[in-house]
Order: sequence, then structure tokens, then C-alpha cells
Amino acid sequence: MNPGSDTPRRAPRVLTIAGSDSSGGAGIEADLKVVTSYGVYGMTAITALTAQNTHGVNEVHVVPAEFLAKEIAACVEDVGVDIVKTGE
Repeated sequence: MNPGSDTPRRAPRVLTIAGSDSSGGAGIEADLKVVTSYGVYGMTAITALTAQNTHGVNEVHVVPAEFLAKEIAACVEDVGVDIVKTGE
């Protein structure tokens, strides 16, 4: 609850804009782990897909800018965004 109110507190909405790490150690996957640990609502806009593991990156597929813009717009228009996180 919000202090002094009968209205339940809404979790902050975080949009992370980053690449995907298929091994789960960085990028979108790591960001979502952190966001979840803080109890906030996490959303993603993926900038690149990677084929990688703990030893290195084998290949990168960059998401076209037009599609990235649509990912961001979909989150903003529907759920709304309180915080944007990019990069490291």
C-alpha cells in the first residue's frame, strides 16, 4: 500500500534496452535477473542476438533499428515505463 492510502503500490516498470546473451551472463538476461530480484516489473527491447557462451561470442545478429523502435513503442504504449536502463 502507498503510505496514507488504500491504493496498492504499483511496482516500478523498467525497460532495459540491450543485447541478448545466450549464455545468460550479461545483456538482457542479466538485467532481468537484477530487475526481478528488486521486485520491479521488467520489460525488454533487444538490440542484438548473440551466439555466445562463457568463453566468447561466436556471432552477433543486429536487430534492425526500425524493429527496435517498435519494441520500445509497444512497451511504452501498453504497460508504460518508469525507468529505462541501457548498456552496462
